[in-house]
Amino acid sequence: MIIDVHVHPVLFGPICTDSDRVNFRKKAFGLYKSSPVPMEQVMAVMDHAGVDRAVILAEDYSASMGQPIVSNEEVKRIVELFPERFIGFASVDPREECAAEKLKDAFEKLNLMGLKLNLSHLNMYPDDRRLKPLLDLCTKYDKSVLFHSGFSWEPDSPSKYTRPILFEDIAVEYPTLRFCLSHLGWPWVDELCMLLLKYPNVYTDTATVFMDSPKNYYEQIFLKNMAPGWLQNNLMDKVMYGSNLPRFRQVRTKDGLEKLNLRPDVLKKILGENAEVFLGMKGRGYDY
Repeated sequence: MIIDVHVHPVLFGPICTDSDRVNFRKKAFGLYKSSPVPMEQVMAVMDHAGVDRAVILAEDYSASMGQPIVSNEEVKRIVELFPERFIGFASVDPREECAAEKLKDAFEKLNLMGLKLNLSHLNMYPDDRRLKPLLDLCTKYDKSVLFHSGFSWEPDSPSKYTRPILFEDIAVEYPTLRFCLSHLGWPWVDELCMLLLKYPNVYTDTATVFMDSPKNYYEQIFLKNMAPGWLQNNLMDKVMYGSNLPRFRQVRTKDGLEKLNLRPDVLKKILGENAEVFLGMKGRGYDY
């Protein structure tokens, strides 16, 4: 099974019936020239890339924006329409007093499978104690967390808040909490690799192409920034395929990974097996 763990459904048709909401999303997410996409096209894009399932992410900065970019309820609506294709992740704004209650409802009432947080956009460091109730809930309900990490495209989102090394205390304090530092932590790739190597509960995804083509960019990250053997010999269980759709096309990001000439077993882990473990769908099959 091929799983894309990083998809933003900001312009998926079923949640784009309100033109004011659509215009708000496009401005907030920096998709100024894009338009709503019917689900038939979304499915065709996934099928063309050979993607079986995708993790779709809510996005909530209500304390400063007044409303979520994509709400938990909107994510749930898409998952209900296509449960065989999508896995929903919640988002809440930790700056709101009701954040923990909203997250609890997302898990208990909406059956969402994890939590997405972009601390760059929230202007919060990982050691901010307002995160603790949320991480405690994720641990209690055995839900995974996807953190934005490294450089951020979004407006008003300083990258200093999401440097990988700053998440080490979370790895120590929550050893059973599976969390992903997305976007390969670029440009702090060495810090990311240290965390992946040291902590069994830390993952990353490939939802990042900041320069050049996916093929050339992944060659730079995995064969130059990392030594050629790191991914295949040390980090094969920690990297997951993520496209960052709609910013980048699934077929091109997947093709970029396939052209790295990885061992078939390693590529299989990256394209789906690691995500199954991260999402709690299956165990690793061995002890660390």
